Amino acid sequence: MGPVRMQVKRISMIRPFAAEEITCCFWAMPRWLQAGPAVQGAEPRAGERKSCRGSLTGMGNQPSDFGRAVTALLEYLSRQGYAFVTVTPSTHARVIERRGDNAAKNLRDAFGWNLPFDKDLLSPDLFASLYAAEVVRPNNALWLSNVRVASLNGHLFVHSAYPTREEDAVFFGPDTYRFSSAVLRRLRTAEPITRAADIGCGTGAAGILIARTHPKADVVLGDINERALQFAAVNAAAANIANVSIHHSDILAQLPGDFDFIVANPPYMVDAAQRAYRHGGADQGTELSLRILDAALGRLLPNGSGLIYTGAPVSDGEDIFRTGVERVFSKHRATWTYDEIDPDVFGEELDQPAYLNVERIAAVVLEFRKG
Repeated sequence: MGPVRMQVKRISMIRPFAAEEITCCFWAMPRWLQAGPAVQGAEPRAGERKSCRGSLTGMGNQPSDFGRAVTALLEYLSRQGYAFVTVTPSTHARVIERRGDNAAKNLRDAFGWNLPFDKDLLSPDLFASLYAAEVVRPNNALWLSNVRVASLNGHLFVHSAYPTREEDAVFFGPDTYRFSSAVLRRLRTAEPITRAADIGCGTGAAGILIARTHPKADVVLGDINERALQFAAVNAAAANIANVSIHHSDILAQLPGDFDFIVANPPYMVDAAQRAYRHGGADQGTELSLRILDAALGRLLPNGSGLIYTGAPVSDGEDIFRTGVERVFSKHRATWTYDEIDPDVFGEELDQPAYLNVERIAAVVLEFRKG
């Protein structure tokens, strides 16, 4: 893959400083990813490893090594014809339990199912770079990957390893596939796009899809999770996408300007640990999705459009998210459509106390256009 140019603006919300806009040309990696994001918190004691945020064990202290190594991994997997559909955590658990203690037999086992693998599965040079960047870690006589790789629309996307327990985990799964399909359908009928935003971009899957189908558009990938920004940058580089900018932002608060297309796939579960990649906030997890909707309607250009894929908890026949949507639209001049595309997702979550009065969680697509 040849180098491409990418603009990156990084805005810190924890330790504010003047915004720095950088144009770089190095494996399509943003310079902040090469140099590494600012490490929050105290310096480690002697002998301790310093991770990018101190919470993702084994990811290492050199994001430049990480970026180069993971980009090389994605290129290698692509050449090998790698493809893997990432499933729900419950399905993943069932499959690997059925597999027992068996080691990985192929690349899909190692980087899709996250099974222990023999280093001979990779070329010596690639393994050495992954080891140096701490993308892999020892597991008895074998090795485990600290990332997984999923395939979507002909491209590969790096995301967090299984199980996704860390606070700054970056999720990819069936919701990502449904969201991307909804965005692709919308793009087939949408007017020309000049400036688009993917709010809470995670791996960047939807934003990269928009950038690839609209190469002249300025596509902004925003997330509050710095690990997500790293993964999105690597995924954009591996896909040879040049027309994206990557921002650290809480919804749209730190993003400049207005947009003619805004998409989002926000977390919508009620997570007891309130992990950012999973927790949707109050009102059975609908709070964040409604905040995004309100912010998007305020930042769309006239006749601009948007799409939100999220979960809608239903209690005693009432769609709690839709009730909130109607309240938000009462304050804005806009048209909208609401489609329940799957009536029952993540049924196992109903066992949690927060869902005591919820009978099901539906997957929904909300499309809207500003008047």
